[in-house]
Amino acid sequence: MRFAAVLAATLLSCSGASQAATPADTVYRNAVIFTADAGSRQVEALAVTAGRIVHAGSEAEVRPFIGAGTRQEDLAGRFVMPGLIDAHMHPFEAGGALLKCNLEYAALTVPQLQQRVKACLDATEAEGPDAWLLVVAWFQENMLPPGVRTSRADLDALSTTRPIIIRSSFGHTVLANSRALALGGITRDTKDPLGGKIWRDANGEPTGLLEDAAYEVFSTLVPPPTPEQNRKAAEAALAMMASQGVTGFLDAAAGLESIEAFSAVHAAGGLTARGHFAVAIDPKEGADPAAAVARVVDVSRRHDGGAPEPAPGIRVRNAKLFLDGVIAAPALTGTMLEPYRVNAGTADAPRWVPGSSRGPEPYFPAAPLAAILTGLGSNGINPHIHADGDGAVRAALDGYESMRKALPGKDIRAAIAHNEIVSEQDRPRYRALDVIPVLSMQWGKPAGDTLGLVDIFGPERMAMIEPAGLLAAHGARVAFGSDWPVDALDEWFALKVGVTRSNRPDADPAYRGRLGKDPGLSAEAVLRAATINAAYSLHDDAVTGSLETGKFADFIVLDRNPLTIPPEDIANVKVLRTVVGGKTVYEAPAR
Repeated sequence: MRFAAVLAATLLSCSGASQAATPADTVYRNAVIFTADAGSRQVEALAVTAGRIVHAGSEAEVRPFIGAGTRQEDLAGRFVMPGLIDAHMHPFEAGGALLKCNLEYAALTVPQLQQRVKACLDATEAEGPDAWLLVVAWFQENMLPPGVRTSRADLDALSTTRPIIIRSSFGHTVLANSRALALGGITRDTKDPLGGKIWRDANGEPTGLLEDAAYEVFSTLVPPPTPEQNRKAAEAALAMMASQGVTGFLDAAAGLESIEAFSAVHAAGGLTARGHFAVAIDPKEGADPAAAVARVVDVSRRHDGGAPEPAPGIRVRNAKLFLDGVIAAPALTGTMLEPYRVNAGTADAPRWVPGSSRGPEPYFPAAPLAAILTGLGSNGINPHIHADGDGAVRAALDGYESMRKALPGKDIRAAIAHNEIVSEQDRPRYRALDVIPVLSMQWGKPAGDTLGLVDIFGPERMAMIEPAGLLAAHGARVAFGSDWPVDALDEWFALKVGVTRSNRPDADPAYRGRLGKDPGLSAEAVLRAATINAAYSLHDDAVTGSLETGKFADFIVLDRNPLTIPPEDIANVKVLRTVVGGKTVYEAPAR
């Protein structure tokens, strides 16, 4: 009842009856506030009561909300905006990676890789000669020299009997030593599983590189972490997010361990961001779409926290499907409309021509995909599809078109993550079908993973790689998702790349300049992608994503204005404070 009274008073205030305003709990004044509302207004002050905004406007407009008990905060001209909403990440895995043997995305030679892994072996020697070593944050595509291939032999050279698996930061590739392969029963006679690939040498023997479903066998062999370790992983992820200004997130392939870990933090009063969880559907479940949908609905029923409140909570109203792997070399498991190119010449005199591979077929065929999407939508579950290659993107759009025809007028927030290559004829379909492209903007720069495709893709496809600006130009509602821990969590660098299409100033000379012909996005567009558009994708835009009357007081205070500084400087933005539901969950240390 209190909020209803405050809201009524606010509306009277806006119509000129300001004397009726009820004093707010807190008024934040003297700021440059980007609201991200429909008009992209900038205001000077916010009045907040019980974790909600009761007014956003000028200093004069909030004055009636200041009473004897109102706490006033002078923000000294700082820039304020809605909290970032990261619409595609893997925070449980990322939090766990912070606590594991971590290669930190470094560009490494094979000897350097071996040295880092040996250091982890030495540090955990007490665990015994048969203990698994899990290594994470391996930037496979950035190994040195460019194009170098790794194999189990590189790990077998280390003096250990322990099984070792190294997970690529892209999350689709694992490098295993011979002991791990043997424990997993992976031999020359093992067939590639559905949605996976076992790399083999010229003699047909596994090289140790495994893609997607091919390494799932290890999940039953590696001892699972304890609930306490899982809770600590969730807490570590939340602390990292708060420091970057993230007030809401989607775990874009959530297992029960993730949902339960964040729920445990929530139960203890430690949740500092609004948690959304997309239950993963395995390609094998495509054989029985009704059962797949029923499982997701059951998980949602048991774990969803209900209607959102000012205090952050847990929502399980999304589902995740993978249609392909990654376009990056050497995996080349993205599903393409046209073949990957191969060198028909020599190393000294290359001649790149179309090869025979377009990557895998979409992991879900058209009919079961349409049935699953329609089933999810009819049960109030919002689908979120991984599609890297343009062939997978088209399959996803076709699936959503079938869903829209089956469920006309139903408000389903359909998303496609990554969209690294999109055919020109498919770009208008996002707007027509109300499909949200959720983009990891930091990929739209010259780097080992993108420029490693120059010969394999050819100039025409390279010109349109990472098409954020092209999709926006066709009316797509672009949202942002970091895909952490595929990359280190650096939200402001990612948003900067969304504008400039360039790497860091100190990047290797080979990675200087601008990527492709995509025009990129404006500074305002990237802020909207990471706020109101991301909120829309999570069906949360009625309460978050912009700073408007009635919405939750989720905002961040920055050390500079991303809308007025040179675009390259957006990468240097520092978050001074993160507020969720009117409560401060992070303050930068005093300098």
